[in-house]
Order: sequence, then structure tokens, then C-alpha cells
Amino acid sequence: MRLRRIETFTNRFIGFVRITAEDGSTGWGQVSTYNSDITATVLHRQIAPWVLNRPFDEVDALTDLVIEREHKFPGSYIKRALGGLDTAIWDLRGRREGKPVTSLIGGTPGKLRCYASSMRRDITPEAEADRFTRLRDELGFDAFKFRVAAEYGHDVDEWPGRTETIIPTIRKALGNDVALLVDANSGFSPQRAIEVGRILQDNGIEHFEEPCLYWELEQTKQVTDALDIAVTGGEQDCELPTWQRMIDMRAVDIVQPDILYLGGISRTLRVCRMAQAAGLPITPHAANLGLVTLFTMHLLRAIEGAGKYLEFSIEGRDYYPWQEGLFVESPYAVTDGHVTVTDKPGWGIEVSPEWLARSQYEVSEVG
Repeated sequence: MRLRRIETFTNRFIGFVRITAEDGSTGWGQVSTYNSDITATVLHRQIAPWVLNRPFDEVDALTDLVIEREHKFPGSYIKRALGGLDTAIWDLRGRREGKPVTSLIGGTPGKLRCYASSMRRDITPEAEADRFTRLRDELGFDAFKFRVAAEYGHDVDEWPGRTETIIPTIRKALGNDVALLVDANSGFSPQRAIEVGRILQDNGIEHFEEPCLYWELEQTKQVTDALDIAVTGGEQDCELPTWQRMIDMRAVDIVQPDILYLGGISRTLRVCRMAQAAGLPITPHAANLGLVTLFTMHLLRAIEGAGKYLEFSIEGRDYYPWQEGLFVESPYAVTDGHVTVTDKPGWGIEVSPEWLARSQYEVSEVG
């Protein structure tokens, strides 16, 4: 089966991809969020010429071909664009076979426990505790992640003392029956991260994400080696050799690939196999309610070594206005702190026709 057409529907924040095979079958995917209009240009200019009119039965071979042919352009944008192609191929396969993607990769439909993931640092510890408590009571979440440090802050907090205040505030408000996780977004030096990590340990926090500059793996390893708490990371990393090195050196205790930053389901499955061989759990990054969270749901229902929960953003219109009105029917209903992967074919969604009509359109096709 050969690929005949690649269409993109984008705005600055998010972009959907529709592919068409030579028999007329179609599939939907998504390039990574943020500057998605630029990513769509990369897809048409630097990926489409290598994949149109080629068989797409072996997704790994196809994506490797692109990376080799575009060897002068390593890094994020190529992978973000490949994610759109890869996820559309998996949807097409699922629709043709009448199966959800999770079944195609060895899983089954069903429920997943979520952790409610805050993206905010402009919120006071008390206000964060209040909304976590409300979400626990209304939607049944029993795991929450909040932010410490300032993003890439070099030991500067969002405001003085916020980190030391929010940790015990959240624990006291929610009690000991919930799991708590924190994300530093590369905010600390190793020394400061270890100091904060000990506060986290004292408050029963179980997950310390990206404590140091993510590209400085030796810094993260210092923190991992010094603490009993699970140190996690990897969301930004898109090169497979970097992943192998991170895992081989045990820089983290839990790996967190982002399916769309990394280049799609197939490349993420390669990272999952590396982690499985090393005995490391996999809790992917999925920080918004575009399609990356749905892709992650299908993945977690299929892989060995899946972590305890799915990252589920709790931010709405005020933080992510571009999330509104994306789908005919949302795949993200939360009941008792769980979401469900359905048995609908492919990804099981339809992009809103109204949203598509407002988007920027581009097409690459054979002939």
C-alpha cells in the first residue's frame, strides 16, 4: 500500500494531518503542538517528498529513511512533523482493520488511572490545593502533579519561597491517601535539586520530574543517585541515541517520552523497548488535550512496563484556549479518576468540521 496524499490543517498551536492511501483509505494524525504551522511546512517540504508514492507498511523503515535523507536537519522539527505522519498511518491501519490502535500494538481497550497535571506556576499554593481538592471530590482523581521552581530558573523560584511552601501545603490539604508528583521543568542545579528532593521525600512525594537542565544528563544523574524519590525525565528528548545513553547511565528512574516530540508511536515503542530491557517504568509526557493524550492512552494500554498512571492536563480555556472545539466528541471523559480507551477503530475520534474550516490548509500529493 502506497501513500498518495498528505493534507495538513493547522493554526499556530495545533495541526492535524490526514493521509490518503492509493486505495482511498484515510487516517488522521497530529503534528506536535506549538508552532504547528511551521511544523506543517516541514512535513510538506522535508518529509512528503521522501514518503509519497512509497509503501508505508514498515513505519520504522519509513521514518528512518526520512531522518537519513534529512541528515542535515537533525532535531525537533523533523520529529514533530514525523509524529503527524506516523500517527495518521496508525489511524489508517486501525480504520481498515476495524480495530483501535492499542490492539494493533498488542493492547486492549479499557480504563487508565490518571494523575491530574497542573501546568501553572502563577497560582498560589493555597489556590492550587483548593482546585486539587475540588477535582478529587468532583472527578475522583487520586494523584496530582504540581510545579516547583521557575521553569529553567537556575535556582530562582517563581517567587521567593514558593517551592518550600507549596509542597507541605498540597500534602496537608489532600492528606496521605493521594499520590503526589512534582515537576521542576529544568529549574534547579544539582545541589539545589537534592535539597528540594529531600523536602519532597519528607512529604511523601513520589515523582520528581526534570530537576535539572534536561540536556545535562550528568546533572540529573547526580540527583537520581542522591535521592530515594523517583527522578523522572525525557519529555524533550527526540534522538534515539540520547535515549539509549540516558537509560544506559540510569540518569532517571522513570522515562517520560512524548509521542509527538519523539516522532510518533513507532519511535516511542523503540524507546519503550529500551526502557523495558533496563527495567525502567514508562510514564509518558502528555501535557495537553490535543491528541497527544489520546495517543498516550492507546500506548499505555499496550506496553509492558507502563507506569502507574496517565498524565492528564487539568487546564482549560483560560490556559489552553486552542483546545476548544477540536473534536466532534471528546475522548477525554473522566470518571472516578480514570479515562477509557474505546474499541472504536483507529484513534476513535473525528476532528470537528467547523475547526477544520477555520484552519490553514496545505496538501502534498503524487502527480
